[in-house]
Amino acid sequence: MTTGTDTTGPAGPAGTPTVRFLTGSQHLYGPEVLDQVAAQSRAVAELLPGPARLGARVVARPVLTDAAAIRAELADADADPDCVGVIAWMHTFSPAKMWITGLDRLRKPLLHLHTQLNRELPWSTIDMDFMNLNQAAHGDREFGYVQTRIGTRRKTVVGHASDPAVAERIGDWVRAAVGHRRLSSLRVARFGDNMRNVAVTEGDKVEAELRFGVSVNTYAVTDLADRVDGVGEGVLDGLVEEYLDSYRVAPELAPGGERHGSLRYAARIEAALRDFLVEGDFGAFTTNFEDLAGLRQLPGLAVQRLMAQGYGFGGEGDWKTAALLATAKTMGRASFMEDYTYHFGPGEPKVLGAHMLEVCPSLAAQAPSCEIHPLSIGGREDPVRLVFDAAPGPAAVVGLVDLGGRFRLVANEIDVVPPDEPLPRLPVARAVWRPRPSLPVSAECWLMAGGPHHTVLTTAGTGAWRDLARITDTELLVIGDTTTSEGFEDRLRWNLPHHRAAQGLA
Repeated sequence: MTTGTDTTGPAGPAGTPTVRFLTGSQHLYGPEVLDQVAAQSRAVAELLPGPARLGARVVARPVLTDAAAIRAELADADADPDCVGVIAWMHTFSPAKMWITGLDRLRKPLLHLHTQLNRELPWSTIDMDFMNLNQAAHGDREFGYVQTRIGTRRKTVVGHASDPAVAERIGDWVRAAVGHRRLSSLRVARFGDNMRNVAVTEGDKVEAELRFGVSVNTYAVTDLADRVDGVGEGVLDGLVEEYLDSYRVAPELAPGGERHGSLRYAARIEAALRDFLVEGDFGAFTTNFEDLAGLRQLPGLAVQRLMAQGYGFGGEGDWKTAALLATAKTMGRASFMEDYTYHFGPGEPKVLGAHMLEVCPSLAAQAPSCEIHPLSIGGREDPVRLVFDAAPGPAAVVGLVDLGGRFRLVANEIDVVPPDEPLPRLPVARAVWRPRPSLPVSAECWLMAGGPHHTVLTTAGTGAWRDLARITDTELLVIGDTTTSEGFEDRLRWNLPHHRAAQGLA
């Protein structure tokens, strides 16, 4: 049985991510109390941040008071394509056996919010009516036990709904839930295979689809090259105009410049690649400089612009990083990245991150420059690319590896900083960062974890990545301010038997 109203706020456009706010109670207290429960449930839901901060709209559902209604509500949440997850709160004492079958069947992410409407106790007026109505401290413990007893994966957050720290933790979980929705239906197009003789870009695509839901398939580069040759001149004119409006275009690439034809060919690649991705409903893709077939340039500008539009990408056939980036794009600004070279000193040690061409302009500190320069690999014409420095600020670099028996996420908390000096002769987009806790410790731990050389640089905090790892039941190792090499090595040892045992149980 349910009671109360159906929603909080306007319905919103179709496809807007939603989170269902579910409140548990029972009939022991009578209809008047249940009416109060419903009103307070709506009030708590309204205390939570809106879509602009959370990334999804919180929808307060009717109060749930029996097993049949709970099963129906959770089944409906699973079937709702707009619902990315469920927040549950036991307002009064809700006997949690009612939730067992519903929770056992739930496939959407779950957050257990342990809260209450009143922030302070009304010391001078509190009576047993107040105590009976406001006993989440009682009911949520019963709910927590049942979740633990049946092995429900969830995030637990405790505190008043108006507390900014509570809102931040819920926001991390919502971003992870939105990212999980993206990953669980993602299609990745690989143009060619991965770079020859490289180990870390390999992986089990069947296990990835089973674990994450991502579908990865390979397409001939000639399929793309044929489309490139067929792009109409009107489409190219429109893209060139967009480039001129958006970037500082080098004079030789501008209309009338001696290399303008190269800019138009880069536009051909972008138009053809976007059409291919849209037509096949792909959210991510890979390329490989060793397999370019009829393409005259290694895609650079096209890849950068498509990443800025939300597509995932992995260089050298790295489909795991492409899928990871598509997921990260729903959680914050993000880009394909690679630790390229180090500055050990003088001053504070730093990492210079880049790739051959493909860093997303969403990271740029200022309007990128559109340039053309030689590329010593690939054996094709000079490629067009965007050149810029990444904007300073806190971030993380995250990598996904296949260990043969399981997947592992490795994340390093970092601070992106300006370069110590200008980089006038480095013709690629780049980011400079200070790894936490330090370059030597972070690099030692990354190497011990088997972290990949391709990563995603993301502004989403590691809290969201912890939640995504929990949702997907994936190992996550975070390298941060308090990490030590010795402690990290111990963590690796402890994790190994845990995950082996979990695989055996599965």
